[in-house]
Amino acid sequence: MSKIVFLDVDGTLIDYETKLPDSARKAVDQARAHGHKVYICTGCSKDEILQRNLCELDGMILGNGTYVEDHDHVIMHQAMPLEEVKKVVHWCQERNLAFYLETNSGVYCNDQMIKDGPAVMIKYGQGKGADLSNATEKAKSFIDSFTLIHGDEFYREDVNKIDFIIRDYQDHLDAITAFPHLAHNTWGGKGELALFSDLGPTGINKKHAIEVLLDYLKLGKEDTISFGDAKVDLSMFECCGFNVAMGNGGPEIKEAADYITDDVNDDGLYNAFKYLKLI
Repeated sequence: MSKIVFLDVDGTLIDYETKLPDSARKAVDQARAHGHKVYICTGCSKDEILQRNLCELDGMILGNGTYVEDHDHVIMHQAMPLEEVKKVVHWCQERNLAFYLETNSGVYCNDQMIKDGPAVMIKYGQGKGADLSNATEKAKSFIDSFTLIHGDEFYREDVNKIDFIIRDYQDHLDAITAFPHLAHNTWGGKGELALFSDLGPTGINKKHAIEVLLDYLKLGKEDTISFGDAKVDLSMFECCGFNVAMGNGGPEIKEAADYITDDVNDDGLYNAFKYLKLI
């Protein structure tokens, strides 16, 4: 029986330096050759994904569930309503927060992100195991990929989600209070350390997007397998038949998993695909 596999990207399919292990590419290629379908399910935008050298896939779920694509066919794109974008932008500006807008065409940031982003991303890289040199290089690449905008340029109708740097965890809690109807996540450092918070459209998460895709494919969840490394991936675990946590994952994702594989850079994906007889 063929399976449908959903892979988080950073820390699962690729490592935290955005490198795709050869064994992971081999695992995905062989699984698809054996008739299984493989989709990525990530918080990244399409612009970010297209900049990475990934393997061939059957489709993608992006923006933590705001965008669903099957073999280049767009099944769903639920952008944030313009009025919500304006409110979140104003809130971030009033608090002098560094923030950026994720869209499928690019990532757009404010001046504060240019100022604060490099140090935070170096902390992110080091927390995931990179040395200072590599973390600094990746932080520069990350910030350089953004487009700096101002004023009314932030008022876009194609925003998948808005990310901002957390100065302390209270910023995230305040965002939940200010926008209780939006979807909220944190991401960032080692384990579940929060460096960023993000806000997305109401009712949108990875679980919802998977359900939309399965409905389109007319398939059930009993043949689905998900792979993740962070708390944001827990919604995938809620709707898939079998769930795998990466060895480099945080404690919450490991506790919820049916199986824990090795680290992303220790052939974790390949070893799990073998364990599950996908290859």
